[in-house]
Amino acid sequence: MTTTSLAADASTGEAVQFWILGTVAVLGALSTILMKRAVHSALSLAGTMIVLAVFYLANGAYFLGVVQIVVYTGAIMMLFLFVVMLVGVTAADSLKETLKGQRWLAAACGLGFGILLIAGIGHASLRHFNGLGEANAGGNVQGLAALIFTKYVFAFEVTGALLITAAVGAMVLTHRERTERAKSQREQSEARIREGKQIPPLPAPGVYARHNAVDIPGLLPDGTPSELTVNPTLRERGQVRDVSGESLAELKALEQRSEERLGRSEEAKR
Repeated sequence: MTTTSLAADASTGEAVQFWILGTVAVLGALSTILMKRAVHSALSLAGTMIVLAVFYLANGAYFLGVVQIVVYTGAIMMLFLFVVMLVGVTAADSLKETLKGQRWLAAACGLGFGILLIAGIGHASLRHFNGLGEANAGGNVQGLAALIFTKYVFAFEVTGALLITAAVGAMVLTHRERTERAKSQREQSEARIREGKQIPPLPAPGVYARHNAVDIPGLLPDGTPSELTVNPTLRERGQVRDVSGESLAELKALEQRSEERLGRSEEAKR
């Protein structure tokens, strides 16, 4: 049975499902690459993975469909999304190349992979079709396990070794070996006193600003915002809110009301 006859045997519902979900999957994949914000790219990739899980379930691969949703979409992608949201990766970060020429290398690798994929699809032919009944005769999980550990055992082991190597490499790159003993609080305070730099603790954000949010700088007695009260990371991202004008206006109004009350009390005494 050829691919043409298989396409002809597909029902109307299957065809509608394929074209709708296929369009959503392609749009999600393109959005993953073209979105400027990393959070939006992660959400687009999660949507594409959900569509792939629906395709698996529609084709009778129930185990793969559930694993796709629970493991990849529910665990890995959500973990990646939360990490991106906590770290705060912006579009400006992607413009800085840590390795020169990596964009051209990535483009060349992507072009080569695309040519290889198109060539593989062009030479693919399905002359024999067993059907879902025969493929899942002994059970979907059992049939999948038989293929993984017999026919495709070498590819499975190579993939496992590659994933383990990537995990170990990520841990090695993120691990920082401490070469000296960490200073205690007493030692740090003594060093600050000797250097004469910020002997008291740093002021909390929002002091004298009638707000206690971390993105609002505290105000000095003269009403100017203090840079020491805001995290430098927020300042670099441009996520600091300036409420000095509002607070100064409120303080001025409070002083006027105080003067009026004091003036009235003095008149009452006279």
